[in-house]
This record gives sequence, C-alpha cells and structure tokens, in this order.
Amino acid sequence: MAFDIRGTSPITITCYRRLAPFLEAEVKSLGYTPESTFATGLRLRGTIQDCVRLNLHLYTASQVLFSLGAFTARHADDVYRYLMQLEWEKILPADGYFSVTSTVQTPSVNNNMFVNVRVKDAVADRFREKTGARPSSGAALTGAVIHLHWKNEDAEVFLDTSGETLARHGYRKIPGQAPMLEALASATILASKWNKASAFINPMCGSGTLAIEAALMASNAKPGLFRTNYGFMHLLGYDEDFYFAQQDKLEEQMIEPTIRIIASDNNANAIENARRNAKAAGVLESIDFETCDFSETTIPAEHKGAIFLNPEYGERLGEVQELEETYSRIGDFMKQKCGGYYGYVFTGNLDLAKKIGLKASRRTEFYNGTIDCRLLEYELYEGSRRI
Repeated sequence: MAFDIRGTSPITITCYRRLAPFLEAEVKSLGYTPESTFATGLRLRGTIQDCVRLNLHLYTASQVLFSLGAFTARHADDVYRYLMQLEWEKILPADGYFSVTSTVQTPSVNNNMFVNVRVKDAVADRFREKTGARPSSGAALTGAVIHLHWKNEDAEVFLDTSGETLARHGYRKIPGQAPMLEALASATILASKWNKASAFINPMCGSGTLAIEAALMASNAKPGLFRTNYGFMHLLGYDEDFYFAQQDKLEEQMIEPTIRIIASDNNANAIENARRNAKAAGVLESIDFETCDFSETTIPAEHKGAIFLNPEYGERLGEVQELEETYSRIGDFMKQKCGGYYGYVFTGNLDLAKKIGLKASRRTEFYNGTIDCRLLEYELYEGSRRI
C-alpha cells in the first residue's frame, strides 16, 4: 500500500481518562476541529506536520497517533498479512531503529507481546523482501514507534509520532513522593477559574508540579520546549526545518509573567526539589518558594486568584485519622485567610473532604492513576458574606 508522508490521514490523540474535555479545548485553540471525542482522547484528520505541532503544544495529551490504515483481524496472522502490504521501506530508514506498542482486546490473543512480535516480523520481512536489509528494533521508545490498536475484529496501525508519553512534560528531574502527573496537573488548572493574570498559590506543593505548570501557562510556555526527541523525528521524510521553525515560534510567543506564584511546603527537602524542577523548567524566577506549614503561606492581598491544595488522601486507618485534622485546618485556612480567592482542593478521599467544612460550588471528576478523584472548587467570599 502506497504511503506519502505529506498526505493526510486520521490522527488519534490519546489522554488519560477524564482529561478528554481539556484536550479537546486545547486542540480547538490550535485551530483544529475534532471529528470525534471519546473517553481517552479524540480524533481529527491531518498530516505528519500537524502531528509535529500537536506534539509541541499540548499540555494534556499522552500520544499523537498517525493512522496508516484500519482493517479486520481475527488472528495475529491477519495482522501480519496486512502489515506486510504496507510500504515500510518508504516510512522507516533501513539503518534506523523502531519499537512496537499495542493495545489488544480480542478473543484470539492472550499475550500482547506475541502480537508485538508479529508486527516486528511483518516490518522486518517486508524490508528483507524489498531491500535485503532491515532496521533494528527493541523495547525502548527512542526511535520510530509503531502502535497497533486491536479490539475484537477491528484493528488499526499507527505511527506513534510522540514516542515517550507527552503526559510527562520533561522538566521534572526529582518527582518527590506521590507526584501528580504533569498532564493531570495541567488539566486541573485548566478546569479552574484561574485566569493566568492573577495570583496562584500552591500550599503543600510537594515537588512543585502544580506551581510549575501554572508558571508555564502564565508564561505561555508550551511543553514542547522541554523535549528534544519525538517519534516523528525517526521517519523518512522528516522535515527538520519545519520542526525548528515550530520551536522558534514557541520561544517567540513566550511572555514574562507579572503575577505572583507562591509555592510552600513544610518539608525543606521537598522545597529544594521543587526549586530544582522549577529551574529545569525555566520558571524558577517566576515562583516564590516558602518552607512553612500550609496555613502560614503568604496570601497576597492584591490580584487575588486561586489557591490550589493537593493534600494526601490516606491509605491506612491511622493516616486517615491524622488527615481529618489536616482537612479541617484546610477549611479554616481558606475561610480565615483566603477571602476573595477561588479555593481548590484535589483529593481522592471524599470522606476526608467533608472535614473541610465548606460547600463546594463545583466538583470536577479526575483520576490520579486508578484513584477516583475530585477537584473541589470553593468560592471564598470576602467581608461579612457567609462562606
């Protein structure tokens, strides 16, 4: 089957569950019109160059997949036969490297690795038949990546133009304890009413992910500034000039934030790690770090914006009992010191959230890994109005 890297094809952009609405908004802001949106992503039509743009810009995405074709497959041999027809010699360099990933849910297969091997075999056999040589392959996602999606009898093969997941934005060198994935942190901020032009306060900051993502957004700095390797770079016909032109645009559109972003934690090591991560992200000068109890965090009286807290959820009974007091203190802190702000608490324990003692004006559903979570929004009124 003929392949033209300059041609258009369906593009599937994946994300973690419950992030699709925020991914869709990002994609539309770039001028694209999704054809469909589903629980873990969306679909549109475009070129490999569109894939380059999408990879560089998206905060909430996981992978950008360029379709090479959909087909019917009942057995792994059907996959092999279809892939043998594709002109891999016009897609991958013979002296290059590729890896295979897959999501497989079909009765005839109980081992994804077997399917991955059949995909590799098809590519290798096609190369040997047409050129007498073949690229090397392995598990590391450092070169070209082929992805197979196969559910029941419906199969589709893609070029994964991302390679390593986009959900990790590439700046975080020291993750800290129970870190929030960067894409999730971005989505929670996008779900809030913070306008990027007012103060952003992040007590209990841990490794600093929320504060750093807020600083990046306030600077209009896109995640593509931190990655130097993508799957699309290892395809025949890769347009390096186009990629660098897009990189230049990312740098040109950055602005100097004028707002206050404050991150605090009572653990000095956590603050030091957060500072290192902020430095790697290029936003160290945009964030004021404080080592203190969350209740002592500086709350600016001007340009009031959002307070974001991501307290522990508690996995054991003793921890939950200790955290009941913490959640109660969070409520007191927001009532007594944060008037005029929007308060946000991200938690995977709604029973503990009741201890905050405030009525949430909005609850947005998320997953943190497999944990069912909520971003709780509180309107923290000033003056004598009852909160």
